[in-house]
Amino acid sequence: MHPPSTAEAAAWAEVLVCHQLLYAAVLTPGGQWLVQNRADSPVHVLHGPRAMVDLAAEIQHRIRTTRNRTR
Repeated sequence: MHPPSTAEAAAWAEVLVCHQLLYAAVLTPGGQWLVQNRADSPVHVLHGPRAMVDLAAEIQHRIRTTRNRTR
């Protein structure tokens, strides 16, 4: 399995923001991601594309787990 690229991480960041699962996700020139869950929440620093893809997987898992519990 290949490590995620910056383009893949950016695509996931865009999806998460567009679906309002994150308030903001910004790639810094140094390759870190600044993410914010809500407008009033603290900014978190993710180190590299792998961390962004891992966050997307975590959010997907949380959504699926919550959805399955409510059925």
